[in-house]
Parts: sequence; C-alpha cells; structure tokens
Amino acid sequence: MRMRGRLRLIGAGATAALLGPAALWALWPEDSPQTPRHVPTDLRERDPEATPAAREVYALLAALENDARRGRPSRTVIGQHVELQNERYNAAYGDYRGTKPPGYYYRKARDITGRLPAFVELDLGPGYGQPGWAVGEARSYSRAWPSCRRMWGYVDDAVDLAVGVWAGLPRPADGSYHPSGTHTDCASGTEVALPHNGGAPAGFVGFSFHQPYPGSAVKGFAQTLWHNSPAAQDPGWFGRVVTEGTAEHGALLHDLGFLADHLGYLADRGVPVLLRPYHEMNAAPGHGFWWAGQDPAAYRKLWRLTYDFLVGRRGLHNLIFVWAPNSWEGSYGRPPWDYYPGDDRVDVVGVDDYSGSPARPFGDGAWTEVWYRGLERYPKPRILAESYHVPLNAHQPRTLTRTPWVLWTVWGQALSYENISEPRHRNTPDDVKQTYGSDRVLTADDWKSPNKNLHG
Repeated sequence: MRMRGRLRLIGAGATAALLGPAALWALWPEDSPQTPRHVPTDLRERDPEATPAAREVYALLAALENDARRGRPSRTVIGQHVELQNERYNAAYGDYRGTKPPGYYYRKARDITGRLPAFVELDLGPGYGQPGWAVGEARSYSRAWPSCRRMWGYVDDAVDLAVGVWAGLPRPADGSYHPSGTHTDCASGTEVALPHNGGAPAGFVGFSFHQPYPGSAVKGFAQTLWHNSPAAQDPGWFGRVVTEGTAEHGALLHDLGFLADHLGYLADRGVPVLLRPYHEMNAAPGHGFWWAGQDPAAYRKLWRLTYDFLVGRRGLHNLIFVWAPNSWEGSYGRPPWDYYPGDDRVDVVGVDDYSGSPARPFGDGAWTEVWYRGLERYPKPRILAESYHVPLNAHQPRTLTRTPWVLWTVWGQALSYENISEPRHRNTPDDVKQTYGSDRVLTADDWKSPNKNLHG
C-alpha cells in the first residue's frame, strides 16, 4: 500500500527506539517537483506476505533513505560482515595467527569501542574446501544434509549467531539449538562459544551466499570463481544453469535448497534476513565469480528464478533482497545497470566498494559519492554493502554528512587487520572509535531499547 498525506509513524516501537522524534516524518506529496524519488516504505508492495518483522526492518531502512533524499537529518546503521568459516578454520586469517572463536569480528568492534554493530552479515557458503554441502549437528531443518562433518560446524554457528543478534545471547531456552551460545563441535570435540551481547535484541542480520558453481564436487571458495567453473571452458554452461530441465539447473536448485533450509529455520524463529545473493555481477568477463560478467539477461533470469524458488516454492517471506554490484570504476567493475533484476525482485540496492580508499578516493566528489549518486536512480534504500573501511576516519571525517548511506558494512578482518602492506587499506582503532561514537551512526546500543514491534 502506497501512503500519501502529511504524517506517518514508521514502526512505532522500532524506529522510535532508534530515532526518537525522527520516527515521525512528513510525507511530501509524491507528485511535488521538489521531492526526490520516494522510496516505498511497505515491503508488502514487493511481497504481500512479508512477515511483520521483515516489514519493520525494511520500513526502518526506507525511512532513513527518505530522510536522506529529502535533505533531513539521517543516520547510518553500522554493520560488520563475519566470515565464520575463516574465523574457525583459517589460522592465517585476522589480526593474530591462530583460529578464532566464531563471531570474533562481531565482538571485535566492542573490544575497540565498547559497542557492537547494529547489523551483522554472515556468509553461508562456501564450505572450507570440503566436499559436498554438510552441517555440524543434524537439526530438524538440516537432516537432508550430512552432519558432523569436518569444518562444517560453522554453518550451525552462523544460524545461531543470527538468532543471537536478533533475539540476544545468552537467552533463555527458546527452542533454538544453542541458546547459551556454547556447544561442543561434534566433528572436532572442541568447545565453541559465540560472543554474548547482553541477552537482549542487538540488531538485525543478513546473509551472503558465496555459492560454489552448481555441480561442484567441492564446496570451497575456489569453486566460486569464474576461472574454476565450467563457464571458463564452455560458453553455453551458464545458459543451461538458468534453463529448467537441464542437469545444471537441477544442481542449482540443489544448492538453493541448502540455503533455503537454513533461511527457513530463521523464518520459523521470526528472524528477518537481508539476503545478498550473486553480488559483484558486473565484473569484467573472465573475472570474479561464476555468475559475473555473464549476459545481463541470463543473470536477471538467475536472480528471478532464485527469488521464485525461495519465496514462491519455499514460502520464505522473511527475506529482504539486496542487489549489490561491484564499484563500476571501468576496469574490473563495469556499469551494472543492465544487470538490475527489477523493482519487483529487489528491496535494497548497494555497492561493494574496493576501488578507492579514504586517503585516495576514486573519482570526483566525496569518498564513495560516485556510487551513492549512481544508485539514486532506484527507488530503494542505498547501502555500502562491503568496504574495507569504516565510514568515518582521519581522512574522511564527514563521509556520512555528504553520503548518508542507510547501512555501511565493514568486511570481516578488515576492521582491525594490521598486516596489510599498503597503509591506506587499514582502519586504525581511532577510526573505528570515531565511527562507533558518532551521533550519525546507529549501533547495537541504539537497538536495545524495548522494542515490541520488532521483537515482540
């Protein structure tokens, strides 16, 4: 339903808790020539069966975007991407040598600033170089997949951390499988503990799906890349992936079934998810992931059949779909516009920005501004989906004033990784503190106010 009129309360509990008086905002007449393109605030325009929690999260993002487009004071949700497979199994990953507890980079923000991010994106897939899809402990939603397999326990942790960010860790037993956040990994026998966040709602969550190419025997990161996929040798392979009745299409649906089973558990627990599939699709042909650099029409078909499988066939109405090309700087990233799947299959638009840095911005204008302005054409909330950098730092102290992204997510270990040889790719502790302490940024502390609409 599209609203017209003078005044509306967006998510009374949710947005008021986060934004105070800014939860009340005037709707200018939509046909006013002075009004920037209005972003619809009701997720039911895309999915009439969207869950109340998904509608509330989307309404918050849309309200922030509409405030920004109208030149009103706006704020940015600070997010952190978490690669649990690397944290648990890759000793070379992160800011010290040795494996980390799952959620290490979720907790790291609090170690530096005393605050947690208000958004956490988790990576479901790939596995850590292991064959076939698998899980840690067999659950009601994952019994179709082999369990207690080496280096697959991170999948369980991803689901439980998602519930924990949304509902709190530790929490009373609530039917989810590790409400304490602590368990023993059945494959290794080691004790695993998720970071506590105060036992109260601490934000909202997203999932990316670094999907190995359909039909790959090994489900590892190497199999996500174009040059390791059949597409490198067979120009017709991708077309068969998106054509019903082919073996390649059947392999795609098998992979999507693994994703859907885990998203379905979150739906049953009332957890909305920002789902960001098939990102960076605008890489130059021959580069990036197996879905990148393909014919735009075929890519759009891949997105739409994935949407139809998850929402139509599997009935997942807790999803908020995020389309995020790579920064289109002309060499690695090409203009992405032809890859856009359509307003009826996308809720949020974003960019993965690795083309510039605070010290050496790409293009004219403020840092990240070229991407922010480029995405303005879509009537969707705009996010910085991946960045090595926090938005506010010594080089760019006013980024969010000129480009008030709705959400800004820092990629994994980049939050505190200090072993990168090029200093311009580093966040200092002062940079992180400046971001998390800014009154333009929303952290988990802003989310923890009693919130009946979102978490009731």
